[in-house]
Amino acid sequence: MSGRRRKSLFSFSYVFASFFGAAMIAAAFAYFNYKYSQYKFINFKEMILYTKSQLFVPERDRYIVVIYSSHMGDIGDSLSRLKQKNSVLAIDLYQQRRESEPGIIYATAGTNTLLKIVHRFHIREVPSYFMIKKQNEKGLYKQDSRIYLLERSER
Repeated sequence: MSGRRRKSLFSFSYVFASFFGAAMIAAAFAYFNYKYSQYKFINFKEMILYTKSQLFVPERDRYIVVIYSSHMGDIGDSLSRLKQKNSVLAIDLYQQRRESEPGIIYATAGTNTLLKIVHRFHIREVPSYFMIKKQNEKGLYKQDSRIYLLERSER
């Protein structure tokens, strides 16, 4: 007789390999869900924003969204530094409607919509900004950066 042992289906190596494979799949799934939920979405067909004279309809693929309050003072200089890279969508929490400028779209919304935006993106301080990027043709945009605090120039 030879000294070889026959491996059974429930040997330690088979059980360990199965457990290890299931753990790797679960870890990959959990990581994907965490990374996917880290950034939030905004649908401009559901969250209606107003400019000075009309509804805001996104036309570009990327925007820098600035959440600010015009009650805190003018942030025009800070916004002009941001608009060099992409169009700026400045959402005023104080709900003051301003005329848009080239590269800067001033917008506001109703109180419920503003609260939804603040809650969805976890805005803790104003003025804050982040990037959004177009996901599809139906008006869905995804947050494309973390949230930064906008440095205001002192006069």
